[in-house]
Amino acid sequence: MKKTYKIEVDCANCAAKMEQVASQISGVEKATVSYMTQKIQVTFAEGAEPHAVMQEVLKACKKVEDDFEIYDI
Repeated sequence: MKKTYKIEVDCANCAAKMEQVASQISGVEKATVSYMTQKIQVTFAEGAEPHAVMQEVLKACKKVEDDFEIYDI
């Protein structure tokens, strides 16, 4: 399953780092973070619970940029 979420990220470099850390979260097959559109697109692994996975993605991304936000989790 693939879902897109609105995010708030301050720079393109941070977006690239967040894409890297988000892709390593258990339950994420692929993550793409776009600074230009302020969106993250996540492809979830089969059987993964999207809400729980996105909470982990949020935690990981906040380590890159502490004011990072994901909307509509």
